[in-house]
Amino acid sequence: MQKQETNRSIESSYDDHVMPIWKSLNVPVKRASGCTLEDFDGNEYLDVFSGISVTNVGHGNEAVVEAAKAQLEEFIHGCSYVHPNEPVADLAETIADITPRDLEKSFFCNSGTEAVEGAIKLARKYTGSKEVIALEMGFHGRTLGSLALTGNKAYKQDMAPTINDVSHTAPPYAYRCPRCNGDQCNASCADQLERVIGSHTSGDLAAVVVEPVMGEAGIIVPSDAWLKRVQEITHDHGALLIADEVQTGYGRTGKLFASNHFDIEPDILTQAKGIANGLPLGAFTASKEVADAFEAGDHLSTFGGNPVACAAALATIDELRDEIITKARQNGEWLASKLETLEADYDVVGEARGLGLMQGIELVEPGTMGPQNIAPRPDSKLASATSEFLREESNVVMGVGGYYKNVMRFQPPLTISRDQLGDAVEALRKALENVV
Repeated sequence: MQKQETNRSIESSYDDHVMPIWKSLNVPVKRASGCTLEDFDGNEYLDVFSGISVTNVGHGNEAVVEAAKAQLEEFIHGCSYVHPNEPVADLAETIADITPRDLEKSFFCNSGTEAVEGAIKLARKYTGSKEVIALEMGFHGRTLGSLALTGNKAYKQDMAPTINDVSHTAPPYAYRCPRCNGDQCNASCADQLERVIGSHTSGDLAAVVVEPVMGEAGIIVPSDAWLKRVQEITHDHGALLIADEVQTGYGRTGKLFASNHFDIEPDILTQAKGIANGLPLGAFTASKEVADAFEAGDHLSTFGGNPVACAAALATIDELRDEIITKARQNGEWLASKLETLEADYDVVGEARGLGLMQGIELVEPGTMGPQNIAPRPDSKLASATSEFLREESNVVMGVGGYYKNVMRFQPPLTISRDQLGDAVEALRKALENVV
C-alpha cells in the first residue's frame, strides 16, 4: 500500500535528502492546473508566481501535455547534436521566425544559466575579444560564468572567484537613482557604461549583457532611451549586445519578447523559463553571421534540445499565438492601474512598476531615507510578512524579490483571468492592512 504523503512528510524528505539550498514557500505541490496549486493536505492556492515566471500558458496546459506525450511515444533521447530530429528542427525554424531582427540560428540547452554562458562563449568567439560587462543588481544565473555577470553579492558569497574579465555598470533603477532622483529614468546613467569601459576594462570588450526588464533586481523597467544608448555604446566598441530574456520572454511582458517594447536589436537573445512551459529547455539565438563563428566542438550539450522539451516548446508557442499574449497585455495594463492605486493608498508602497504580467510593488519604511539618500529605506521584513500573510490567510502564492528583497512580484500564468487577478490584488490589499 502506497503511503499517504503530507506536506510535512514531503518537506521532511527534502530536509533529509535534498541539499540544503531549497527555499520553501511552504506550499508543497501535489498537482497544479491553470493558475491553481494543490498541496498534499488538500489546500488550494491561487498561483501568481508560476514557478518563477515559467508556466506562462498555465499549469497542465492540455496542448503542451499532449505534445510532450506524443513525442514520448516516438523517442525520448538521441542527443540532438548527434541525431538530427524533427522537434529540434521545427523549433529552431520557429524561433528564427519569432525572435527580433535577423536572429536566425539557435543553440538549445537545458536552462537559463546555460543559455547565458553559451551566449558569452559565442560573443567571445565572434568578436575575438574577452571582456564582458553586465549590470549592477542584475541576475543571470548561478553557474560560475553567469554568476560572474550577476551583480549581487548575495548570490556570490563563498563562491568566489568566478570567471574574470567581467565588469558592471549602473542599472536603470530610476526609483533609487541619484541621477533620476526617484523620477522617470532620464537615461543619463547609460553613459556610465562608457566610463566603465574606460576605467574597468582593457578595451577588449566582447559583449554587454542586459535584461530588458530586470526581474530579480525588482521588476525594473528601463526607458527606451536608456537601452538604445547602451546599444549604441556597445556597438561603438565593437561588442555585441546580449538581451537576457530568460525571465522576460514568451509573452511575460505583454509582447512575445521584452525587446519588442524597445528600439533595440539584440545581437544574441537568451531564453529559458517560459519557453517550454515547465519542461527543462533553454536557448540562445543569434544572427547567421554571429552564429557561424562557432565550429564543430566549440559547444555541446548531451541533453540540450531534448525532443520532448522541444515538442512542448512548439506547443507553447502555438498557444501563445492564440490571443494569450494580447489578453496578458490587457490584463497587465489593468493590473498596473490597480497596483498604482495601492501605491497611492499606502505609504509603505514606494513604487509600483512593470510591463505586462511582470509587475511589482516595492515596500519601504515611510519617513526614512534609503541607499544614496534616495527614496525611503527598503523593508524586506514587511515583504516577507506580506508574502506569509497572503499564503496563510488568503491562499495566494506570491514571490518576493528585488535587490533589497522588498518587492512583491506579480508573475502569474498569462492565462490568469481578470477575476483571479482582482482576487490577488484584494488579497494583497488585505495583507498590507493587517501586516502594517
